[in-house]
Amino acid sequence: MNEVLYIAKLQHRNLVKILGCCTEGQEKMLIYEYLPNGSLDSFIFDDTQSKVLDWRKRFHIINGIARGLMYMHQDSQLRIIHLDLKAINILLDKDMNPKITDFGLAKICQENDIGAKTNRVVGTYGYLSPEYALHGQYSVKSDVFSFSILGLEIVSGKSNRKFCHPAHNFNLLGHAWNLYKEGRSTELLDECLGDSCSTHEVVRSIRVGLLCVQQCPDDHPSMSSAVLMSNNEGVLP
Repeated sequence: MNEVLYIAKLQHRNLVKILGCCTEGQEKMLIYEYLPNGSLDSFIFDDTQSKVLDWRKRFHIINGIARGLMYMHQDSQLRIIHLDLKAINILLDKDMNPKITDFGLAKICQENDIGAKTNRVVGTYGYLSPEYALHGQYSVKSDVFSFSILGLEIVSGKSNRKFCHPAHNFNLLGHAWNLYKEGRSTELLDECLGDSCSTHEVVRSIRVGLLCVQQCPDDHPSMSSAVLMSNNEGVLP
């Protein structure tokens, strides 16, 4: 019912549409629009399917997810925090447009709220912001953190939860930060993309991602700022 109450009030090209539901007896059912390409994780984490997603498609997906979150956080009737943003919860239509789905854990944030606290932390480790995972504190910046992890996964084709580098014990985020500090960010790029992509866009996407996971949540940009930074030529902070 949480899913139905929230998603029914949200209408955006990058959010999945719900067509109906059933809660009669033991029949618990949600009926979505049909999205023939399934979930994003089945593409980016699969050696064969990942080749379908060239850099243009990946950049388009990252931006679509960002715009969907910007709508949820700032422009919708309800100010919604998703709290479970991950690759399996991004569905792809026939043209590979991303649609955010699964609002079962979502929460409403009042217009003047900076956030809230809960004793029951839910979601998927590897995508949860540290302040939420450790202290139960959540806000729109929690989604910004998850968006960053998802963006780095799309760029690299690797799962943050399963990433294991032979030279160190860092997760995907730590690995991306080390490469950035050494001026080698392009080495994070999925090998199947080769030299066919815009190095500028790749590096910029990684830098925006790293800005979204700074230690202090107040330093995370809003999703509107992330969209703007990803799509212009201005100097990044």
